[in-house]
Amino acid sequence: MTRALLLLGSLLVIGTAAGFHFDARSRPGMGEFSGQQAHQVGPASWYGPGFHGRQTANGERFDQDAMTMAHRSMKFGTCVRVTRVDTGDSVLVRVNDRGPYVPPRIADLSRGAASELGMLQRGVADVRLEPTQKADC
Repeated sequence: MTRALLLLGSLLVIGTAAGFHFDARSRPGMGEFSGQQAHQVGPASWYGPGFHGRQTANGERFDQDAMTMAHRSMKFGTCVRVTRVDTGDSVLVRVNDRGPYVPPRIADLSRGAASELGMLQRGVADVRLEPTQKADC
């Protein structure tokens, strides 16, 4: 019992340090966030031209104009509401790739998603990621 509590406490500390915020309300069907409502806030960037047509980590071809994103740990196929913190603009995207690989970024958005959020010129913007229960996005 003590060992289990120590492990749980360690996981909570690691999750908090990684920028995850948890709520005790239950929301099944959210990949690794299953059983908890979770969101993540931090900088996101976008990628496109150099990767268009190449294979993503989930095996599909990358379409820079699609509404997709890369995330380090969210389950492939997860539908995520991405909200730009400074403007409140938001889009629904589907996780289909892994990344970003530049700390402290929390997501790499497709060119299409970044365009909808108005972040193409700036390149990076603070966003809020909220996995949803939508089956398709």
